Amino acid sequence: MKSNRLTIMVLLAMALGVLVGYVVHTSAATPEAAKEIASYFGILTDVFLRMIKMIIAPLVFTTLVAGLANMGDAKSVGRVGGRALGWFIAASFCSLFLGLFYANLLQPGHGLRVDLPSSADGLGLKTSALNLKDFITHVFPKNIFEAMATNEVLQILVFALFFGLALGYLHHQKKHMLVDLMDEVSHVMLRVTGYVMRFAPVGVFGAVADTIATHGLGMLSVFGKFMICFYIALATLWVLLTLAGYLVLGRDVFRLLGLIRGSLLVGFFTASSESTLPKLMEQLEEFGIKPRITGFVLPLGYSFNLDGSMIYTTFLAIFISQAYGIEMSLTAQITMLLVLMVSSKGIAGVPRASLVVVAAVLPMFGLPEAGILLILGIDHFLDMGRTLTNVLGNAIATAVVAKWEGNSDDEAEPQADAALVALPEAERLAA
Repeated sequence: MKSNRLTIMVLLAMALGVLVGYVVHTSAATPEAAKEIASYFGILTDVFLRMIKMIIAPLVFTTLVAGLANMGDAKSVGRVGGRALGWFIAASFCSLFLGLFYANLLQPGHGLRVDLPSSADGLGLKTSALNLKDFITHVFPKNIFEAMATNEVLQILVFALFFGLALGYLHHQKKHMLVDLMDEVSHVMLRVTGYVMRFAPVGVFGAVADTIATHGLGMLSVFGKFMICFYIALATLWVLLTLAGYLVLGRDVFRLLGLIRGSLLVGFFTASSESTLPKLMEQLEEFGIKPRITGFVLPLGYSFNLDGSMIYTTFLAIFISQAYGIEMSLTAQITMLLVLMVSSKGIAGVPRASLVVVAAVLPMFGLPEAGILLILGIDHFLDMGRTLTNVLGNAIATAVVAKWEGNSDDEAEPQADAALVALPEAERLAA
């Protein structure tokens, strides 16, 4: 019932945001005035996202530590991580291939014949941030408190891995006290998530009203062909992800989609994957996945399993080549797909990650990186679809890995596990 209420409220907020944004855009004296008014709507979204961010670090850390402490040993962790990464790589390759396929099939940039730019001034993307050395060093935190303060999920995950495994090897009473504490804090943070999600419709209203007031609905018609083609590609990916989930989960995949629809809508309208992470963890637990699996696989997926961003990189690169009338051979396109497959895994923590990846790869194939300027005006509308796809892909990936691990349980089991952890060592072994 609560999920239905959230879905309805988000949809109503979206409709109201479109109406208010359109009124502001059409009645404002100048585009600058409309942008100024829109910035006040943006405050609502910023406040909501800030509240979400305050939850992420303690929730991810406590859930993962408590789960790892009960998982047993590093071998189990390695098995779960290996299965998760295997799924991530397969999903990423499929996403990249679909972007390439639909860009060639639908040819959204065909006939534009845009003049080649002289420079990429105004692009504002830090492509220098995308390199293997910086990514590898960035994964490991130099200060866990700094990582938590800046919500570096991958760094928090690495520290939690060490902490949770070390805690799992302790056999005295303090271990149980610490595990119980972590478990209780994670449940408190889930309760806080419930409170914060009540503000989701307000955040959605602000995001939609801000975007429409700034750009207007006319922007959608100008780039209508590109957006329609991209969303056709996304819809195909949604079907394939659901089908892949069905092959492992059976009909339960549809129950999963029903549970997470609220998170999908919030992610779509706010264009922020972070806005969905805490609530999605709660919904996956409700689906029957143990917190120790969710707490490990889901944050990992938010760094390595960005299916929506993957499909966008190849689709946008081919669009730019078509827009400038630059022919790319099949060999070059396949090579670009493989380069994107590798480079896209280093985008964790990089602002506007998918655009940064494309801007870094384009010059390798003789394409102007300034071509990204062609779609910057509608990138928010495209980011909405990318975010929804990222959330969907990670939810299905987590459920699939849990199924493979035999850790997808009924609702009573997680509570039973928590009670078991609280028992003294002798009683726990007897149980």
